[in-house]
Amino acid sequence: MLCDKSEKIAVDSRTPKYLQVVNLIMEDIEKGKLQIGDRIPSINETSFDFLLSRDTVEKAYNELRDRGIITSVRGKGFYISSTNMGNKPKVLLLFNKLSSYKKIIYYSILDTLGSNATVDLHVHHYNRNLLEDLLEQNLGKYNYYVLAPHFFDHQGHPESAYDLIKRIPKEKLLIIDRAVKDHENEFPGVYQDFAKDIFEVLESGISHLKKYQRLILVFPKGELYPMEIMDGFKRFCFFHDFKNLIVDGVDDDEPLDEGDCHIVLAESDLVNIVKKSREQLFKLGRDVGVISYNDTPLKEILAEGITTISTDFQSMGKTIASQIIGSEDRIPIKNPFRMTIRKSL
Repeated sequence: MLCDKSEKIAVDSRTPKYLQVVNLIMEDIEKGKLQIGDRIPSINETSFDFLLSRDTVEKAYNELRDRGIITSVRGKGFYISSTNMGNKPKVLLLFNKLSSYKKIIYYSILDTLGSNATVDLHVHHYNRNLLEDLLEQNLGKYNYYVLAPHFFDHQGHPESAYDLIKRIPKEKLLIIDRAVKDHENEFPGVYQDFAKDIFEVLESGISHLKKYQRLILVFPKGELYPMEIMDGFKRFCFFHDFKNLIVDGVDDDEPLDEGDCHIVLAESDLVNIVKKSREQLFKLGRDVGVISYNDTPLKEILAEGITTISTDFQSMGKTIASQIIGSEDRIPIKNPFRMTIRKSL
């Protein structure tokens, strides 16, 4: 069945070799060449026939077993246990929150996967104890676990939860939205590099920023935003000699200062700045500037257009889904991050 088929493994394909083996067996089932109860070659035999490592073939067989397609009989080998092509991979999304941006990622994943997988969603709310409970309830039930590893301790300090994350089998884990601190290259998936992203995107708009006397980052306390954003902002201001300030909100009683450009994370602070600029007869993009984190359709029309810096959430969902179905390499991938210049700058 599988002998002399090494030429069917495409060395330069974006589909991992183990998934190519899975697909070949699934094709034989679909064509009727394999029936329930048929024995398939051993891991060693398939490794020899396909000129693949034993680990690669074992990974393929584990994938087929997880899908319920094959079963192993001790001392005898592997057998087809189901020819039901409806046995789709099961995916568990473990998000930190369900914001409007996470919804974009979620629906992008669903759209890209289509009917190729079934997807469940749980939210851990930045809480490692809740993640631990979710893992205890769900480990072994899914083919893939997609985790947004945003966690904070009781004092509000970021933590990696690496000890918990390691409980998920490595071949089944994909990270999304951020890398695991100090283990950035260990897990496949798609992530934002918050410090590098804000540094590089502000550099891309430096010609617009130079007309302002001071840059102000509005970073709300207690909102669990990535601290790396502050690090990247400070680094940019230092390297390019910008006067700067970091505040935790836009004070209702404090007027705006002409010549300031605000970078805001929270929508409420954005609204306050727009209102204050109108009250003080300041023109956005001339007297004061504003840049808002994360783009939305509303920001395109608010105050004649708000400049945004944002990751591409649809691309993030598409990339993670492509890694699940094997059309994208399972490696750590940095998600695109860009500035959209509008009249507020």
